[in-house]
Formats: sequence, C-alpha cells, structure tokens
Amino acid sequence: MQNNKTDLLTEVATYYTNKLSEHGETARGVDWNGEESQTLRFEQLCKIIDTSNHFSINDLGCGYGALNDFLSDQYNSFLYSGIDVSENMIQAAEQRYQNKTQARFVLSSEPDQIADYGVASGIFNVRLGRSDNEWQAYLKTTLDILNKTSRLGFAFNCLTSYSDADKMRDYLYYSDPCVLFDLCKKRYSKKVALLHDYGLYEFTILVNKQP
Repeated sequence: MQNNKTDLLTEVATYYTNKLSEHGETARGVDWNGEESQTLRFEQLCKIIDTSNHFSINDLGCGYGALNDFLSDQYNSFLYSGIDVSENMIQAAEQRYQNKTQARFVLSSEPDQIADYGVASGIFNVRLGRSDNEWQAYLKTTLDILNKTSRLGFAFNCLTSYSDADKMRDYLYYSDPCVLFDLCKKRYSKKVALLHDYGLYEFTILVNKQP
C-alpha cells in the first residue's frame, strides 16, 4: 500500500508541477478555472475557523500558497503552514512569501506538526488513471491525516457525484457527499457540516472537533 501511495503522489506531483509550469502562480496553475471560484472555495473551507482568536492552520496541498493570501486579507493573527508533494510548488511558495514570517512551507504528503485547523482544497479531484478503490483508499487515509494533525477541526472539498453527466471527466474523481458526510460523522466528530449550495460542481465538508 505504501509503495502504491508513493507512486500515486508522484503522479499527482508531476501533474501539478506541469500545471504550474504552464500557467504560473495563478488559479489555473493549481488547476482551478479562475480566481473567483478559488476564492469561493476558500470562503467555504474557512468556515471551520473560529476567527475570534489567534489560530494556526495546515494547508494540505497548498500549491503556491494562495490560501495564505486569502487569510492575510481577512485576518491579522494566524500561523500558516503549507504542505505539498510538488517540489516546484513549494519553491514557488517559499519565494512568494519569503518576507512573511507567519508562513512556512513543507515538501511532504502530510503536515509535520499539529495545528488548530487543517484544510485540503482540490487534492481529491485529479485521480488520473487510478481506480475508484485506489482513490477512495487514498482519500480516507488523507482524512485520517487531517484529523490527527488538527486540534479543533478540519475541512476539505471534493467534486460531487451530483455533477451533470456531460460535464464529468474520466481523469477526475467525483465523490458521493452523503457517503463522506456519514464517514466523517461516525469516524471523527458529531459536529459535521456538508456545504453543497455555493454554485460549483463540488461540496465542502467541515469537521468541528471542539466539544
């Protein structure tokens, strides 16, 4: 399983490295259609955060660190750790935020420290040639990682199985939101929210671990 996961992550890293090379440090460089939809996703993910206090956050699959820009525009007091499997993405992020002391970046498939919150945006979408079973195993393993490296909660998004059939693509993975809601409710917390009403072919799940 470990070798299979390593191969899978290598494929993903190559895919996103090529996107960055083609489109640069933009939404398209991390395989989103545009800045507006990227911001809308960040708004949903960040609903997990209690912004009344200083907080720390792990951004798993951070790309070039766009979430740090979004947070910086909204909040004054937070610590940000970006984690990505693409070396080129991490290098771009480190260069982009070299003067930002509240941001750090790590080349890895999982956070190296526990934070108040964990988020993952888009990392469950591009399965390339992987089977449903392989991708589901990767997804569940990654949710376990998000859970163990977050103190107060975590959030993630997925393309939805309720997408229009003519718009679905074989190299993308479309998750059943009801199945993942049930998994998170039973496995991680009694306080789970499913957001599926913000106008994109996807959903966001918030797992609140606070008592």
